[in-house]
Order: sequence, then structure tokens, then C-alpha cells
Amino acid sequence: MHIYNLCKWKHSHDFRIDDGLGERRTKQVILLTVVMMVIEIGAGITFGSMALLADGWHMGTHAVALGITAFAFYYARKHADNPSFSFGTGKVGVLGGYTSAIVLAIVALAMVFESIQRLLTPEPIRFNEAIGVALVGLIVNLLSAHLLQGHHHHHEHEHTTHHDHNLKAAYMHVMADALTSVLAIVALLSGKALGWNWMDPCMGIVGAIVILHWANGLLRDTSVILLDQGLPQKTLTAIRATIEAVDDNRITDFHVWPIGSHHFAAILSIVTHAPKPPDHYRNLLDGFPELEHVTIEINHCRNEPCHDIGSTT
Repeated sequence: MHIYNLCKWKHSHDFRIDDGLGERRTKQVILLTVVMMVIEIGAGITFGSMALLADGWHMGTHAVALGITAFAFYYARKHADNPSFSFGTGKVGVLGGYTSAIVLAIVALAMVFESIQRLLTPEPIRFNEAIGVALVGLIVNLLSAHLLQGHHHHHEHEHTTHHDHNLKAAYMHVMADALTSVLAIVALLSGKALGWNWMDPCMGIVGAIVILHWANGLLRDTSVILLDQGLPQKTLTAIRATIEAVDDNRITDFHVWPIGSHHFAAILSIVTHAPKPPDHYRNLLDGFPELEHVTIEINHCRNEPCHDIGSTT
């Protein structure tokens, strides 16, 4: 029995997506968010507006979530070459995205709770001040989205199936703030012009539902990676067919798991009458670029027919 590693004799285990720009942009957005949070809390206290005060603390929760994003970037970069991480820190960004999605969902649920309270017990709204601050908040959110948008879509263009989930989470938090600001402006204008004060809490519920939908999608995307769900069955079948189409190769054991947002490791145990050098099997798998770290166990079948051996995945 021979065991061959299909990668080179020594190679990097750095499976991060971020090139440093995402981390820098996230820090800039955190600064903008914190400044806006201070302005809204100060305005809420000055003008006696609970709506502004609540939105200021709402911005604070997003600042915390963005802080998680920035810390995940930093931690993954700092420990990229740490040998205690067997397959690098590629999943740190995924974990950051998952955590941020939970924060996003909590914020949405808090918005629903607060909106219901305001429907049941309406509070007077100082429309002019509230609209002014909401407009400033929207401008800040759009600027933050602009900072993150180009880098976020750059990664989506490079990886059409898998994305930088950490950066995607930051982008979603900013877009959630922007959506909240737009809905708040619509509600406040309706309330000022038509006396529809009930629009403010109703728009809060609408915004919360949309944000929950975003959070749910991000949770699904990240959880399957954190739980080591492998490639789609169609891809696994194609890999098996590629190996077994040559000579009398049979795969008897096959494990694939994610080690980053779009990187996978694999262990294959092959039985064959005609074992080949490692480069042979590496070349067979060239059509599957998502397999970044592949280890093959080759068993030389000398007497019994290999094609009768059962296989498992």
C-alpha cells in the first residue's frame, strides 16, 4: 500500500479569500457607523425623540456586527500560517459571516418587537428632526455600501458559487441599515403629510421581515460549510466516474469537506491492478479546481478482480 499526497511536496494552507482590501473597507464602514450612532443618540436625547434614540442603538448593534467581521479578517490573516490550524484559517471568515447573520436576525426580531409596541402604544414623533437625521443616516449607509459593494461584487464575480461570507455579512448589515432608513423616511413623510403615524411601526415590521430573509439565507450558506457538508452529489459522482473510467480503478472510500468558502479537501482510497504515479491521478482531477487539497491512498490489487469491490462515499 502506498499513500501519495497529490499536492506538491510543500504548499500553502492559506485558503482565505480576502486580499486585505475587505478588512480595510470594513474598518472604514465601522468608523462611519459609530459616528452616525453617536449623532443619532445625541439627537434623540436633545430632541426627546425615542425613535432617533432607538435607531442610534440599532446602529450600535450593526457596529458590533461589523466589528465581528473586521476581527474575523484580522484573526484569519494573523493565523494564516499557524500550524495548529490543520487546513488554515479559511473557515474563520465563514464563522464570522454566520455570527453576523445571527446578530442580523436578532436585530430584525428586536425591530418587530419594538414596532408592535409602538402600534399598541403610539408615541408622539417630532417629524422634522427625525426626517433630517434619517436622511443623514441614509447617506452614511449608501456611502458605506459603496465602500463595500465593489469588493463584495468582485468576489462574487471571481467565485460564482461561493463567496466571501464574512464580507457578504458586512454588506448585508449596511444594506439592512439603508433599507431601515428608506422605510423610516417613507413612514415619517406619510405621518407628517397625512397623519399616518401607524406607518412608522408598520414599515419597521416590513423591514424586519426583509432583513430576516437575508439573515436566513446567509445562515444557510455558512452553516453547510461549518458543518462540513461536501460538494453536490452530482459533482461527487463526476469525480468518481473520472477516476473509475481509467484502468480498473475503484474508489473504496471517499470523503470531501470544505476548508474555506470555496476550497475543498478530499481523501480517496483507490484499489487498482495498475497503480500509477501521483501525477497521473492529479491530472485526472484537474477538471475539479475546487479540490485544493487532495490525498490519495492507493491499494495494489494483485489477484482478486477490482471491479467486484464495493465502494462507499
